[in-house]
This record gives sequence, C-alpha cells and structure tokens, in this order.
Amino acid sequence: MSVTFETKVWENDWELLLKTSRMRKTIKNCHYRFTNKFLYINNVNNFAAVESAAKEMIQTGIIDKYINVNDYADRALCHFNLNKEKLSKGYYYSIAELVSIYLSETKYILHFSGDTTVTPDVPNDWLEAGIDVLEKKPDVKVFNLAWNYDYQDAKDESEYEDKDFYFGYGFSDQMYLIRTTDFKQRIYEYYDKASERYPKYGGELFEKRVDSWMRQNKFLRATYKHGSYRHKNFTKHDFFKKIAIYFDNPNLFK
Repeated sequence: MSVTFETKVWENDWELLLKTSRMRKTIKNCHYRFTNKFLYINNVNNFAAVESAAKEMIQTGIIDKYINVNDYADRALCHFNLNKEKLSKGYYYSIAELVSIYLSETKYILHFSGDTTVTPDVPNDWLEAGIDVLEKKPDVKVFNLAWNYDYQDAKDESEYEDKDFYFGYGFSDQMYLIRTTDFKQRIYEYYDKASERYPKYGGELFEKRVDSWMRQNKFLRATYKHGSYRHKNFTKHDFFKKIAIYFDNPNLFK
C-alpha cells in the first residue's frame, strides 16, 4: 500500500528533529516501508541552515525529500478554496498540512507533528492495522494511536469500540493516518459548534476545520487500543529539548 510518511519543522523545533535521532526513531517505530518520507519546512528564520540539515538527512536515507511550504502555499489555498483571511491566525498552524495534502500522490498520508513521536513499545503491525480499518470502513476518515498513553480518555470519547479500536468523533493534527483523496477535497469550510473547543489562539485552524467536517457528516476516527504516541510541546529554549539534542550530539554545545 502506498503511504507517505511526513513531518514538519519550524523555528522552535527544527534542531530537535534534524540534529538528533528523533525522526529516525519515529520512522523506525512505524515498522513500514514507506513510499515517500517527506519533510515540510515552514516559518524558520534561517532557511539555509535548516535546508543544510535536511540535505544531510537525505544523504543518510532518513528522508527522501524536503519541501519549502512557502513555495506551494498559494496553490494549496486556491485548491481548497481557502485564503489567509478565512484561516486567520490558523494560517501559521495549518498551511504545512494543507500543502502536504495538496502535494501528496500516495493513497495514504501518515503525519506526525514535530513534537510528536511513536512510543517504542507499539506493536510492529500497528500501522498495518490502521490501514486495514480505513480500507474496510469508509465512514472512518482518520486513524491514530492513543495519545500519551491515555487509553481511558480515548475510551471516554468513543461512541463504540471493538477489540482493537475506539471509534468516535475528534481530530488532532499531532498524528493522523488519512486517505489522501478524502482530504484533497474542499472539505475545510464546515462549521460545528463542538469544534469551538479548539484553542482560540489557533484561529480557524486545520484541525478545527477537519473536526467540523467530520462531525457534520458523522465521520469517525479510529483510535488504536494497543499503542500510543507521545506529544510534548517544545519552546525555543526548552531545557528538555536541549538535553535531547545534547545526548545525541554533545559537541553542538561545546
């Protein structure tokens, strides 16, 4: 099955992803031979420095290609009948995902935000299980692992369950597996009151718009019962980010 692995970097996390083993470990824990492994670069101060680090990752085979989001932003917005005014503050949180969907040519996209990674204890077939549920259930539009080992929260949010998945409403841009054709459509102008739970500072962002589309059409997500991803926000000078970089390459801080 053709699947693109993708992630994105911006000013606050590009060093964490491109100067440590974090991305390599995330890909390894997917246990899948991806058709493509793409990196989207967005909102960085020194593009040349980020580009240089991305080229090294291509040389070592960790990724296949990097994309400058700005190069395709206008075309992606036009394709989806969106603009910066409609997205408001959500533009900066959304444009990388919209560009990646616009450009994707594989049947599925597996997305991780830069501050999200797969936990190492997931079963080797977790992604195969996610593909399988999307293949068999057309009303399921998204598959994700549980978040931060909070299986009870996933259960509480579900409408029903089976032996492997909790099925319910909701969408997060931290991690998702989607059918590309579903998300290439002009689906980003729905509104549902329940989607107002997303942070106000994000404006009319991508994940809020997807959530509204899914709720208005009674589409569900499948959350895996047997594996989790780990998400932690990083600030530019986050102590834990520096520690992670240090232990992968201590010479960076000499």
